[in-house]
Amino acid sequence: MIRQPMRPHCRSSYAALTLLAAVGLAGCATPKAEVFRRSFLPPPPAAPAPAWIAEPPELSPPSLLEQEEPLILAGLRMDVPPRPTRYDSRLRRAEERFQAGKRLYLAGDRDGARRAFDEAVDLLLAGPESITGRLRLDKRFEDLIDEIYRYDIEGLGAGDGSQQAVFDKAPIDELIEMTFPIDPKLKNKLFEQLAATTSQLPLTVNDEVLRYVNYFSSERGRRVLLYGLRRAGRYKPMIQRILDEEGVPQELIYLAQAESGFMPRAVSRRKATGMWQFVQFRGREYGLNQTPYVDDRLDPEKSTRAAARHLRDLYQQMGDWYLALAAYNCGPNCVDRAVQRTGYADFWELRARNVLPLETANYVPIILAMTIMGKNLKEYGIEELDADPPLEYETIQLPTNTNLDLLAAAVDRPVSEIRELNPALLKNIAPAGYDIHLPKGTAAVALAALDLVPPEKRETWRLHRAQPGDTVALLARRYGATQAAITAANGPRLSEPEPGDLVVIPAAPKPAVVARKAPVKKAVSAGKPQAPAARGASASKKTAAPASGKKQASKNAPYRTASIPGKKTTLAR
Repeated sequence: MIRQPMRPHCRSSYAALTLLAAVGLAGCATPKAEVFRRSFLPPPPAAPAPAWIAEPPELSPPSLLEQEEPLILAGLRMDVPPRPTRYDSRLRRAEERFQAGKRLYLAGDRDGARRAFDEAVDLLLAGPESITGRLRLDKRFEDLIDEIYRYDIEGLGAGDGSQQAVFDKAPIDELIEMTFPIDPKLKNKLFEQLAATTSQLPLTVNDEVLRYVNYFSSERGRRVLLYGLRRAGRYKPMIQRILDEEGVPQELIYLAQAESGFMPRAVSRRKATGMWQFVQFRGREYGLNQTPYVDDRLDPEKSTRAAARHLRDLYQQMGDWYLALAAYNCGPNCVDRAVQRTGYADFWELRARNVLPLETANYVPIILAMTIMGKNLKEYGIEELDADPPLEYETIQLPTNTNLDLLAAAVDRPVSEIRELNPALLKNIAPAGYDIHLPKGTAAVALAALDLVPPEKRETWRLHRAQPGDTVALLARRYGATQAAITAANGPRLSEPEPGDLVVIPAAPKPAVVARKAPVKKAVSAGKPQAPAARGASASKKTAAPASGKKQASKNAPYRTASIPGKKTTLAR
């Protein structure tokens, strides 16, 4: 069959049909090719949502309730704060009563302050018994009691009114001479713990260490151990930093726990003092000076630095950490003599031969027992340790002698809190040049407040933070000063104080002491008998004699008493 040549108009129609078919096929293949191409590309950025939509709309069909919701509310989801619970309400009311008591205390109304503080405590004690809410109330209760205690010891009746430093009994005195039985069941447990424990200080398990582990596992010993571990929280970061800087084992922190329970003012019966229990001459060797105003052995940071250096020197001298610990307790000469007498430079051998003091013989096992238990608390049923928060403070240097009451008023804190941050101060006066610690965030406020008082007057003058209702006349009567003196000390900036103002209070002038001549006794005539003394007058004087300070303090219902190792602390009624 002979094909006829295609006509021109037919050729153009065929080309058009071919083009349309190609376009149709290309259109069908485009989605697959596009998917293949997009699988190698990052997803395109999402279009920005309208400003009034908080989150993308749901793709699932809305429920009946959502369909009934107005459109504007469906798109705009507002964050509604949770409704306060009854625990929140009780905490808020207790906080309000505490703040009211604080204002009354600062205003000089001690009775009103006590009533407000009592109401705050009662609100927390009478809270619901639900476990979750109760834990919150109990935590705030403990914090509130600590804060109230600071005011209580200063002026609400439980304090002794003394400005002298108060010292605590060192717990090591009770532990060091006691002997305890051995629990055979503990031996295998301790060997397992020792194998899984990493320590820079060599650890040993023997009968002597077992005795103290057994004691610290008992009810009484557990209280001693936990008390020290909780207080350690205040100083642990600082102690760990210094031990690391001085290149000695971190486990030496348990030496401070054994010595003092981390009480900066601990004193032993041998007059060793401070958290690390330095005697005077040894403290001076390592820069811990003592003056009538300051004892550096009571300063936690300075004494920690001195103890770390002393222990490092002892280790370099003895070549053994157990001998170094023994020498820290009884002195390097005592340990040297024991080594020379026996020829053994081994602590356990010296202990077995009874050539060390009994106190020193038990000293090292106590530290090792505390270290092993402290590193394995869960094995002894201590799941969570509610340690005290680390102390946080700022430091300023005082150019002149400064009264602590002046500083306390400047930063609006009780003076006991200033003393707690500065345990090395022996009196209520911080000497010139002293680096005093103040609550964190108050250094600038303190410096500005001190500028209001002439430098030469900071030892005797006071500051008062004005409360509602305060007047110059009222402050003059309260502090025993004159209105003219208060006005002159504050200058033109003060007419009548407004709440929150700091008012400078000049010291009241001391009354002049007039010397009196001793009365001359008249000679009694031999023929004229002397009249007998009036017994009634004498008896009435004895009866009217004022009670002693202790009885007077106990008269004002003191807050509850809690016993802790080493001292007795008044807390809450």
